[in-house]
Amino acid sequence: MRRPDETDSEFLRTYDPDAYERPSVAVDVVLLSVRDGRMCTLLVRRKERPQAGRWALPGGFVGIQESLESAAQRVLRAKAAIEDNVFVEQLYTFGEPERDPRMRIISVAYVALVPFELQATAGSAEPDRSVSTVGIPWHGATGGAVELRDSDGRIMKTAFDHADIVGMAVKRIRGKLDYTPIGFQLLPETFTLRQLQRVHEVIQDQPVNKDSFRRRMLASGHLEATGERQRDVEHRPAELYRFIKRSAV
Repeated sequence: MRRPDETDSEFLRTYDPDAYERPSVAVDVVLLSVRDGRMCTLLVRRKERPQAGRWALPGGFVGIQESLESAAQRVLRAKAAIEDNVFVEQLYTFGEPERDPRMRIISVAYVALVPFELQATAGSAEPDRSVSTVGIPWHGATGGAVELRDSDGRIMKTAFDHADIVGMAVKRIRGKLDYTPIGFQLLPETFTLRQLQRVHEVIQDQPVNKDSFRRRMLASGHLEATGERQRDVEHRPAELYRFIKRSAV
């Protein structure tokens, strides 16, 4: 029985942290990019059991003195070879009791948006990393698991609930595309309006009207012309733009 006048210091001296069961906490990062009309994500082949040989998102357990954001950045560096200052946002918490056969593991998922060139470099750095294409079998904001395929179009066997986590990332960026400049994070430093339009079409999985889209983008205040045009292209070189505030979404 605790005394009503007991101080916090007195309480903590006798507190038993093992009195309650505690789950483990992990982070998993969905690294998304767009290429050739498809969304792509980086997967890592699991070397350890359970589900050794299956493909998983870059992830890891959170250290006892580590913040969630620090853990996500550590995972990007260690398992995705991403050192650049890229857009990273907390996505969703996945906590079904049986989602991992080892023990009760709660995963705090993050989504990171990068130009494809950066993801491709990360994917080619190690044989156990692969850039997969994301097949989305649902429309709009329906949500659900996705199909992840390798460069030969074969479905990749994914670990745990990671196909659902990627599906949640797709649903999130679809929902934010119209009211935030999130699409710019998937482009290189300079880009054409056609490239920006294509990113929107891929994320939404539907075409957009070229003229109205360009008017809306130019009036948004997020773009500035570089004064330069494309080089080494077979068609008429298009004007290049940049995102004014790439670090803020």
